Formats: sequence, structure tokens, C-alpha cells
Amino acid sequence: MSTDTIANLLQNIQKVIIGKEAVVKQVIAALLARGHILIEDVPGVGKTFLARSLALSLDGIYKRVQFTPDLLPSDITGVSIFNQKNLTFEFREGPVFTNILLADELNRATPRTQSSLLESMEERQVTVDGKTYTLPMVFFAMATQNPIEQQGVYRLPEAQLDRFLMQIDIGYPGHYHEIQILEDQRLAHPIDSLASVATIRDILDLQERVKHIYVDKSINDYIVRLVEATRAHANLMLGASPRASLALYRVSQAYSVIDGNDFVTPDTVKALCHPILRHRLLLKPQSQLGGVTPDHIIDEILRTVDVPIKNYEL
Repeated sequence: MSTDTIANLLQNIQKVIIGKEAVVKQVIAALLARGHILIEDVPGVGKTFLARSLALSLDGIYKRVQFTPDLLPSDITGVSIFNQKNLTFEFREGPVFTNILLADELNRATPRTQSSLLESMEERQVTVDGKTYTLPMVFFAMATQNPIEQQGVYRLPEAQLDRFLMQIDIGYPGHYHEIQILEDQRLAHPIDSLASVATIRDILDLQERVKHIYVDKSINDYIVRLVEATRAHANLMLGASPRASLALYRVSQAYSVIDGNDFVTPDTVKALCHPILRHRLLLKPQSQLGGVTPDHIIDEILRTVDVPIKNYEL
């Protein structure tokens, strides 16, 4: 049943996001791993439609927040309002109380407003006026940002970036896929007819199944050695934290569920290093000027760190 649910989700979302199976798979893996994703790409490649497609594919609550410089933290988390009739303060929930949250153009908000998401992303709760309110059991934040624009934006701090399980980019569609997009939208947008193919209960069951995927001790050692290599790299001011090790561990389990495997292989870990590590690495200024990118460093680390040799099919 769970395999059918995943297949239905993949197929449903790809009715809207054409030719991007790997991207859709990453989003579903992040959802099953109980994490959050940051989508950084140029305008017009489908960042918002990706979030909407996932939300419509689930029988859950979806909310979108357009981040702007004048947005306040209370606009995200909620606010206590005095009820003159009862002479008491009543809490009015903000848009963060949802199953799927699209934080559109997150880097346009001030650092103070950006930080209002920290508690909800990490602890799945918000604290307002000294009182703590719990978020829904399935809470998945998808944030977008445009890497091209530099005016009127605020760089996300490292503490905020580290809360995101993965950073992905969608990229332009291939030639024939773009032709298909034109043909599919001749009369109406495919998202208008998208129906729900999974429930929140289905997602909770899959999230529980992810926890029981077998991870060999040699895989744990491999994950830690990869992350440790970032901390000692000469081109980096800041390497990946233990949260990155946990992310590689959990998303590798989620990928195994999606692929129908009962265990994690080194190839799965290697395939996930770029989206999980790239936004956690802080380059030295001279390295940036020299054209070095986080992806270059991750490629080098994958080449130099020994892969555990074992028959994982037994």
C-alpha cells in the first residue's frame, strides 16, 4: 500500500512538473524524512507550482505566505488578540499552522521575520506571549528564493539554512519537455484538475516506516566521514554540522523507502550529498573569488573519502 502511495504521488506531481522526476523524488523524500526544503532557482521554472502540486496531491491543509520586507513575525506564527466580550486574550493561528507551507521568496523578509520560522521548523511548535502551541503532526515547509536578484533581499543566516534538510534547484526543462508544457497548457493548466491521491494518515505511516529502514554501521561511518571532511577542507570557513549527518542518514532511509529497498546503500548516500550539504558549506572569500563552489568541494570529497565495501544485497 505504501509503495502505491509513493508511486501515485510521483505520478500526480509530474503531471504538473514535467521532466523533473529526480526533483519530485527529492521533495517527497524530504517530506517522508520530516524535514523542510529550500528551492533556489531562477523565476519561471515552477517553484511555486511544485509546492502547490504536492499540497493538492495530499488531503491536507496548504497555505502560502508571500514574504516581503514589511512582513512581521506575528504574520507567520499568529497573534494574541484581546476579546472585549470575554475580557481574555485569544490566540489566532498564523499560516504556519498547516500541513504544507509555501514560504515564497523567503529572503525578501527581514532577518527577524525569517527567524520566526526557526522554532516551527525545528521543534514543530510556536511560542507566543510565553505560551507554546503545537503544529500539526505533518508540517512541511517549502521555501523559495531567487538567486539572481540582489536588491531588496536579505541573505539567509547559517542558522536558518541549517534548518533546511535539503536545498534543491529545479532547472530549465529539456527541449521536448518544454514543448510538452506548451501543449499541456493549451486549454487549461494541469494543476487545475489535480486531485488528491494520498492522505495525511498515509504520510504519517510512511514517515514511521522510514525510521525502520536498516542502516549498516559502515554506512553510518561513511556518512560521518563525509561530513567531517567538510570541516577540515581548506576552502571552507564553515563545514557541515551534526545536523547534516542526521539529514544524510534520514533522507537516505526515505530514499530507500521510495525505491522499495529495506536498507541504505553507499550509492544512495552519495546521490544525496549535494542537495543536503551544499547550503551548509561557507566558502572562504578567496575561494569564492577563485570560482570554487560548494558543489565542487562536495565532488572532491566524494572522490577522496573511501566508500565502504560490502555486499548490501544480502
